[in-house]
Amino acid sequence: MQDIAEQLQSWHASGRSFAVATVVGVSGSAPRDPGAALAVDASGEAIGSVSGGCVEGAVYELCREAIASGEPVLERFGYSDEDAFAVGLTCGGILDVFVQPITPGADAALDAGITYIASGTPVSLARVIDGPAGLLGATVAVTADSHHGTLSPAPSTTGALERAAVAQTRAMLDSGRTGRVVLGLDGRPCDDDEQGTVTFFVESYVPSPRMIVFGAVDFAAAVVRIGKFLGYRVTVCDARPVFATERRFPDADEVVVDWPHRYLDSQLEKIDGRTVLCVLTHDAKFDIPLLERALRLPVGYVGAMGSRRTHRDRNARLREVGLTDAEIARLRSPIGLDLGARTPEETAVSVAAEIIAHRRGGSCLPLSAGNGPIHHDLTRTADPDQDKPHPHAA
Repeated sequence: MQDIAEQLQSWHASGRSFAVATVVGVSGSAPRDPGAALAVDASGEAIGSVSGGCVEGAVYELCREAIASGEPVLERFGYSDEDAFAVGLTCGGILDVFVQPITPGADAALDAGITYIASGTPVSLARVIDGPAGLLGATVAVTADSHHGTLSPAPSTTGALERAAVAQTRAMLDSGRTGRVVLGLDGRPCDDDEQGTVTFFVESYVPSPRMIVFGAVDFAAAVVRIGKFLGYRVTVCDARPVFATERRFPDADEVVVDWPHRYLDSQLEKIDGRTVLCVLTHDAKFDIPLLERALRLPVGYVGAMGSRRTHRDRNARLREVGLTDAEIARLRSPIGLDLGARTPEETAVSVAAEIIAHRRGGSCLPLSAGNGPIHHDLTRTADPDQDKPHPHAA
């Protein structure tokens, strides 16, 4: 829902009723991840997408029906080879879509959630997508220190259920996770196949992940542009004021003149497991103090540019300052995948491809070389420390 939040806020502020269809479960080679959303307002305007086109028409009609009836609905779409004209996913996956009508002012949790999302305030929405009829569509909006909404009307055990739902949702907000939570009416965690349970879909909306590009070199501008394209908030940092200028990096969210390691030390409370660090300086006086810190932080990716010789020298220097082999093994160096890249733009694609593969668990092989699923689980299964050839030279 986050990618359409601005339009939803506009509809909401104008008092327009609308329905939001959200992907709440995927199986197989489904085209969109959980959390992808399509919304339709009372006049029939549509924004967003749940499937990239496969079932958009059917979901659009479900949204129209939900606006008219005021009732939420959970629908499953799969592949059917019995009827070529049946609504389904051509990729062969299964998509669970929850459609919820929204009337501004009618639900405190949804009202608060839409406002928080549009303003960029971290919030998680927990919506009941399966369970007792009286609970279907019930929502709580949870921030770091408060929550809005209630699970009433509901059975007498709602107090325990609501407390458990809020606690689980806040934990998922802390880690920026989106997914299902299954609880018993008494609030205890349950398995999906247990009877008498309540299934919540929890969507966490947190600020954009950060990409920090160290080194205001010629390749950096292209890396900044592709980082922005991927949805990162991008910072460029370099100790040399003549190079670290907004004129040279107009696409960056901020340009900082500071020693890289000192700037990283100042950002410890603002980085997390989604943060990407791209070290492009390939200069030991900048790299070593920076990487000594970076490789000990719980960030998502650390890559450094340089030739094979630079890489070997850098590793030796990192060992000299006390880093262990396990810590050094986290470093993606030389940075990027072997695409034969030469230009800054090609190099940026190489770097971006490695970041995506590292995040999503991709094999880095051509899709035509295999016959397995196109979309990977979020849990990485490949060896993250596998060395890969690279054309970049210092």
